[in-house]
Amino acid sequence: MKSLKILVLHGPNLNLLGSREPEIYGHTTLDEIDDRLEKHAASLGVALETFQSNVEGELVNRIQEARGQKDGIVINAAAYTHTSIAIRDALSAVEIPAVEVHLTNLHKREIFRRKSRLAGVVLGRVEGFGPESYLLGLSGLVAALRKRA
Repeated sequence: MKSLKILVLHGPNLNLLGSREPEIYGHTTLDEIDDRLEKHAASLGVALETFQSNVEGELVNRIQEARGQKDGIVINAAAYTHTSIAIRDALSAVEIPAVEVHLTNLHKREIFRRKSRLAGVVLGRVEGFGPESYLLGLSGLVAALRKRA
């Protein structure tokens, strides 16, 4: 069985994790999340690439570049979750299975955060488990990809 290649995308303001509203997002930094993801990916036997951007177009570019290169995508589009038709369309266009993750339970947040533009084009969603959401999302994606193989 070939080694799966997974792209993890982090959206706007996630680079500030650890110091940004710790009462909501906790004290774990993005580097710490990426380190945990790398270790988890290694334990699953998959190759992982992570990327963070505050710029919508850069996230769209990375999704498009993944076509034919990556087997799956884990994405926390952050605020773009609720607004970006461009990210939604890119995920749909590349036809790469994706899992949407969020640190917080969006349904316990402001009303405008309860609608995901991505939900209709992703394989699944994990939210509300803090940094663990990423690990759960990665595990679920890998299991689904291996089941398809």
